[in-house]
Amino acid sequence: MSEAPLIGDVTSPESAPLADARIGVVTFPGTLDDRDAARAVRLAGGTPVALWHADDSADALRDVDAVVLPGGFSYGDYLRAGAIARFAPLMSKIVDAANSDAKLPVLGICNGFQILTESHLLPGSMIKNDHLKFICRDQVLRVENAETAWTNQYEAGQEITVVLKNQDGQYVADEKTLDELEGEGRVAFRYVGWNPNGSRRGIAGITNAAGNVVGLMPHPEHAVEAGFAPLDGDTGSYSTDGLGFFTSVLTTLVSGGTK
Repeated sequence: MSEAPLIGDVTSPESAPLADARIGVVTFPGTLDDRDAARAVRLAGGTPVALWHADDSADALRDVDAVVLPGGFSYGDYLRAGAIARFAPLMSKIVDAANSDAKLPVLGICNGFQILTESHLLPGSMIKNDHLKFICRDQVLRVENAETAWTNQYEAGQEITVVLKNQDGQYVADEKTLDELEGEGRVAFRYVGWNPNGSRRGIAGITNAAGNVVGLMPHPEHAVEAGFAPLDGDTGSYSTDGLGFFTSVLTTLVSGGTK
């Protein structure tokens, strides 16, 4: 992926713990935010690597240390959002790597979260927003689990502001699954102030038991750079709260996820 000029300098030595870390960003037909995710990786201090959904080579994931499934409308959301992308040749390799002893870190954003549920790397499912409309807004989230590969640079209880944009963003699961997620501390993020899509228990994102796989509906990659991020009308400052996802995985790779 080609370099792009940096509009706002939000990096620092502390936010670039492993510049040689290679973070794969998967592109499916209909993916929209792959370049945004790649830019977020670069701003955090890592090296983005373009991955193609149809790559079925034995070494498809050999050169990456983690993977991002970005947002968009893979295969036009036909059948169900993420239902077709789940069967992409590369996804089978990602599923195997995430479940292996090496526990490849995987982040699913919006459509990527939908793909993670369809591939059963995360439980539950995503359905139409309860108001049946596409929604796009700045959204406050509360960090519920700050111990995963993708959240360890936050604090539990911290509130962050990122961008939300979805049509099939309502997270649903049966009560037993929801109770297990709550009891095991696997709710990673919760909506604050308003539940924008009717998600059960206000859940905005979850993690697997090992903490290497995280999915969420809002878009942290759209809140990583001043000038192109949510703007606080009261303070006049831009939110770069989403950058913590990408510095977290770099920290995980270099130091096992310690704060």
